[in-house]
Amino acid sequence: MSETSLHVVCPHCDAVNRLPATRLGEQPTCGQCRRPLLPGEPVALSAANFDRHVGRSELPLVVDFWAPWCGPCRTMAPAFAQAAAQLAPGVRFAKVDTEAEPALAQRFGIRSIPTLAVFVGGREIARQAGAMDAGSLLRWVRQYV
Repeated sequence: MSETSLHVVCPHCDAVNRLPATRLGEQPTCGQCRRPLLPGEPVALSAANFDRHVGRSELPLVVDFWAPWCGPCRTMAPAFAQAAAQLAPGVRFAKVDTEAEPALAQRFGIRSIPTLAVFVGGREIARQAGAMDAGSLLRWVRQYV
């Protein structure tokens, strides 16, 4: 019986890595840049790397669509980082600055911020608008992953 492997996109250089599922918790490093593959903190995504992270990584991805001027977004940021650390390495968390990436916000029909979206297998499976505390965020994500 062969070992199951996952494709994981590096948060630093965007290289796609194949990783045995049993090694997720062993702090693996990228085969290209040698930096940590699963740092347990949100990754900043842009139009240039968004599709690669959503479509090529086999880890569930929780995306926070936010903006720097948004008070609720800034208030939720520590809870989002806390949830990222708690659900790592099995779930990746990312942030999209809608001010810097308006085309991504438009593409996904983001009407209010913060808006959270869960992507699995390259497609969006859940969405939630509004800020959440860490406990609510963890419960919400666990429903879908």
